[in-house]
Amino acid sequence: MTSTTPTTTTTLPLRPGTWTLDPLHSTVGFTVRHLGISKVRGTFTDFDASLTVGETPADTSVEALIQTASIDTGNTDRDDHVRTGDLLDVEQRPTIAFRSTSIAGAGDEWALEGELSIGDVTRPITLDVELGGIQLHPADGRHHAGFEARGELRRKDFGVDFGTMFEAALGQVIRIELDLQLLEPA
Repeated sequence: MTSTTPTTTTTLPLRPGTWTLDPLHSTVGFTVRHLGISKVRGTFTDFDASLTVGETPADTSVEALIQTASIDTGNTDRDDHVRTGDLLDVEQRPTIAFRSTSIAGAGDEWALEGELSIGDVTRPITLDVELGGIQLHPADGRHHAGFEARGELRRKDFGVDFGTMFEAALGQVIRIELDLQLLEPA
C-alpha cells in the first residue's frame, strides 16, 4: 500500500455480512530490532479476527483479539522471558485487541484506522491493507478473501518497557505484519 492518502469508495468488493477468520491460512507476525543490528521475528499463534462488511466503508468494521501468551519467536527461553513482567507481562496484559474506527481506500489498497489495546493501554494505529484477492474455495464452496496488513507501534507507548539496564537491547519500534484469510458469511 502506498503512503498517499486513500480515497473513500462507496462500494466494497466483498459481500455484506460478517467474514470470519480462517486460522489455518492466517498469520499474526511482528519484527523488532535486537541491539540495533538484527531483527527478531515472531508470531502470535492464538488469535481471532472478523470483518463486518456493510454497504459502504463507513458501515464496515474490523475486530481482532490476540492472546499474548501465544507469542512464538522460535526460542522457548526468549518467549518465556518476553511473557514475564520484564516485557509483555501476559498476566497483566493477557490480550491485544484491535477495533477499527475507519476504513478508506479503493481496489486493492486500503487504510484501516483503529484503536489498539495492549492490556489497559489503548492508542490509535493505522494499518496499510492490501486486498490480495477473493477466490471461491472448491472444498467448502465459500469465497475466501486474503489481506496483508502492515503497521508500526512504539512499545513504550503501551507500557512495554525493558528497564534501563537492557533498554538498548530491544528496539522501540515493533513492525506488525498480518496475513489474514477471511471466509464469507455462510
